[in-house]
Amino acid sequence: MDMSIVIVNWNTRDLLKDCLESVEKHLGKIEAEVIVVDNASTDDSVDMVDHLFPNVHLIVNTENRGFAAANNQAFELTSGRYVLLLNSDTLVHGDVLLRSLKYLDANPEVGMMGCKVLNSDGSTQLTCSQFPTFTNLLLQTLAANRLGGPFFSRYQMLDWARDDEREVEVISGCYLMVRSQVIDEIGYLDEGFFCYGEETDWCRRSQEAGWKLKFAPVGTITHFGSGSTRKLNHERDLMLSEGTIRLHRKHNGPLSAAMVWILLLIFNGSRSIFWTFRMLLDSADDTSSRARHFRNVVRHFNRTWPQLAK
Repeated sequence: MDMSIVIVNWNTRDLLKDCLESVEKHLGKIEAEVIVVDNASTDDSVDMVDHLFPNVHLIVNTENRGFAAANNQAFELTSGRYVLLLNSDTLVHGDVLLRSLKYLDANPEVGMMGCKVLNSDGSTQLTCSQFPTFTNLLLQTLAANRLGGPFFSRYQMLDWARDDEREVEVISGCYLMVRSQVIDEIGYLDEGFFCYGEETDWCRRSQEAGWKLKFAPVGTITHFGSGSTRKLNHERDLMLSEGTIRLHRKHNGPLSAAMVWILLLIFNGSRSIFWTFRMLLDSADDTSSRARHFRNVVRHFNRTWPQLAK
């Protein structure tokens, strides 16, 4: 089989329906299988897939196991030469699937690849980046990335329009195509990461094993973004921070993790102070909501220190 497409879903019924329709429409002659792993959705996602997409292999979990663990469940069943991680809140366009497959066929040294990702308004999402080193995170925290130039904009590669082929360090899991051979070599996603950081860790491990990671202008998808996690409010920021800190603890040790923990605490603390004082001048709902959001992040920030053995 050419390709195994793995989609993890949590309460994105309508987005998932559109995603599956777009995949079905654009597969063409690709010999592919589609596996949907549902993480205990309560929005009738399972019934929708059962009734409208009988050819999809559906795995139904009784609890939300997280993104990494759910993908790993699917990996046990995949039989494609390539495995595509695809978010449930995406639409694939044109022949991007076929061109991705052909790109990897023609470039055997590339272990993982991504394509151009668009926002719902057609603008380019900043997928594909450098690893979130302490320096890169510091530049972003200080908003120095807005200064321009290759050094300051390097983390998110802000000076790049995503129109040409480039070697990258991190590829977003919203569209990440991987050789099955790579999965066999480096193993599955690390289930210590619940929702954020798992694909960054996977990319790092792939590079360490000698594989190249590439962005290729093979076509586009639309990624609506945070289809599941927008419901989590401040919990989303806590999980994102925990994933970033876990990355540093795993790859660079506890001292690096502690430095990143302090940096992110300062970042969120400064936002909490700013928006709280802003409330004194502006009582708008949005201002109050932002202040409450960052206060909650800071209040629970102790939860972001990762335990490696979960």
